[in-house]
Amino acid sequence: MTRTRPLRASRGVLSGRRILVIGVGGLGCPLLLALADSDATLVLCDDDQVDLSNLHRQVLFEASDVGRDKLEAARDALVREGVPNQHIELIHSRLLPENALELARSVDLVVEGADNFATKFLAADACHLAERPIVHGAAVRLDATVWFVPPAGGPCYRCLFEDVPSGAQMGCTEAGVLGPVVGLAGALMAELVLQALSGGEAHVGHLLSIDGRRDRLRRIAIPARASCALCGETPTISEIIETRYTAPSCAA
Repeated sequence: MTRTRPLRASRGVLSGRRILVIGVGGLGCPLLLALADSDATLVLCDDDQVDLSNLHRQVLFEASDVGRDKLEAARDALVREGVPNQHIELIHSRLLPENALELARSVDLVVEGADNFATKFLAADACHLAERPIVHGAAVRLDATVWFVPPAGGPCYRCLFEDVPSGAQMGCTEAGVLGPVVGLAGALMAELVLQALSGGEAHVGHLLSIDGRRDRLRRIAIPARASCALCGETPTISEIIETRYTAPSCAA
């Protein structure tokens, strides 16, 4: 099956940079394809296998990859796209409280495309404490959001969502998601990565919202909250504590 590939970064534009990608799913796959020519070292973090029901949005994979370890299949696909094998590192694990800070500190920038709030908050907290920038992405049904958080100050993820919601949350598995929506979101995430690591604006303080029903892209200002527990005037989060984060990780 032939798939349309996203626009690629200019060759070598991120040479020497290290990027941690949390979740090689519907958002992570187009992101990685867009960064394939950037010459960055891509550190992939996931613990899932390729599933037939996800192929419509996880565009790195083919039907022959179903059942394979997702990271092994992703590495093979990226090598076929021209990424040097030595520029791909595999972390066969979810992002966890015990590894989040170490992983964040080992790279120049983090990208998360997880499908649950627990992982998103953990990534946000780890990046702020490690003083690393992060690009967040989320998608469900016909909607997606993408935004960049600088390594210090705000607004951060907690300025908008405050804390991990209680109770069950509906993700892609339950609600579904349109393949082109996550493809566009992944490409926008790659654009923010390139802007952030090449000295661009990276839309600091603005959320990019994709409305697939009306084919609309909006840029929404997100104010920093003085009372934010992570980046506010008197922050209360100074370390990663496991009890703050619940629910398993799942890439979109």
